[in-house]
Amino acid sequence: MTFRQSILKFLYPLITLLSGLFKNGVLGNTENIQPKSSFYMLSATLNNGNFFSFDSLKGFKVIIVNTASDCGFTAQYSKLEELFQLHKDRLKIIAFPSNDFKKQEQGNDEDIVAFCKKNYGVSFLLMQKTNVVGSNQNDIYKWLTNKDINGWCNQQPEWNFSKYLIDEKGVLKHYFSPSVSPLSKKVIQKIML
Repeated sequence: MTFRQSILKFLYPLITLLSGLFKNGVLGNTENIQPKSSFYMLSATLNNGNFFSFDSLKGFKVIIVNTASDCGFTAQYSKLEELFQLHKDRLKIIAFPSNDFKKQEQGNDEDIVAFCKKNYGVSFLLMQKTNVVGSNQNDIYKWLTNKDINGWCNQQPEWNFSKYLIDEKGVLKHYFSPSVSPLSKKVIQKIML
């Protein structure tokens, strides 16, 4: 862990508190609108280069999160891991490392997985580094951020550690801003529904 990363990890509680003061940070599919294109038809490439079909996620709630190693929210890796360990019988977490926000993920895929395992004990799924916003946005994030595909949500990731919750039937249910901790009541209650 670099000096900068250590400082950001130390400051994480303050960063979360301050950013959470300004907004609720949660959007929800209150009308249970069904996707127009199936979540389970999607696929991505794991950090190790292997193919991953989202069809294997049927029956699980899924949190998809864009991540970065040099962000004020990077300490959420440990919160995500704790959430995963507490609910892995019903929950999958998939991280998409991205360098889209202020160049905060400059490492390659090997660097990223080593950083996540060594510093945060990450055992949930890590995908290859990708684009989550912009003209080169990957297909997963196109699905998550386009209501013509997912049924209701146009919310782009606001920053690193934006979180999307999909239910056991492949319906996008919630968006949580980076300021919402993965262990907050806001998230836990939605997983337990």
